[in-house]
Amino acid sequence: MLNDKKIAILGSGTMGRSIAQGLIGSGRVKAAQVRATARTRASSEKVSAELGISCSADNADTAAWADIVLMCVKPKDVEKIGLALRGHLKGEALVVSIAAGISTAFIENSLEGGAAVLRAMPNTPCLIGKGMTVLAKGSRATDRDVALAGEIFAPLGRVLELEEKHMDTVTGLSASGPAFIYVIIEALADGGVMRGLPRKVATELVAQMTLGAAEMVLATGRHPAALKDDVTTPAGCTIAGILALEDGRIRSVLARGVETAAKVAGELGR
Repeated sequence: MLNDKKIAILGSGTMGRSIAQGLIGSGRVKAAQVRATARTRASSEKVSAELGISCSADNADTAAWADIVLMCVKPKDVEKIGLALRGHLKGEALVVSIAAGISTAFIENSLEGGAAVLRAMPNTPCLIGKGMTVLAKGSRATDRDVALAGEIFAPLGRVLELEEKHMDTVTGLSASGPAFIYVIIEALADGGVMRGLPRKVATELVAQMTLGAAEMVLATGRHPAALKDDVTTPAGCTIAGILALEDGRIRSVLARGVETAAKVAGELGR
């Protein structure tokens, strides 16, 4: 679906660069089909050299060239970018925003045109092709638009479509979630260090264990509780460790972390 599409990536931060690298590296598009923008001329030249694509500081000109426009900017910059794009987009352009907390209705209003708008919420593991991206349709977007956006994010990991009402929760769970997992990995590694393991060894053990456990959930489709029961033999060390975690209210703390992050995500667009 992307063979003849021109793609503009407005904003060359971590996610903007990841999307460009994933697309070109997957072979789904050629470098000539992708253009990007950065804040300054110096930054543009650096991005162009790193990614092998055209990059400038002119958002309107870059967007006018494209069939698909990815707004990879911070929430506070969405309205400013949207206003700058007014009158510059192609009539059939698809606009995809990855800004947390900014609704498709807000973006449609700022663009003041007939462009189809989607929201996308990727996460940082997209950097290594192991990410999770959730898409949500705006009022003018079609199933074909979702499929087209899915082609863009597929090289970066898994892609899922949900109703827009879920996007703040997706942000708190899937986008903020890696940071929560890093805290857990660090804490578990601390336990290994406390028991005498070298820090590097403890971290590698925990990281690989976390990767394997996550893959088990995805590959088997079984409930995490059932997989947990496979490990917790009667009177064993694992159930003893789990009870210690429960003493610290680990389930409630993690769930509340997601809830809090989701609430803050929803406030970013206000």
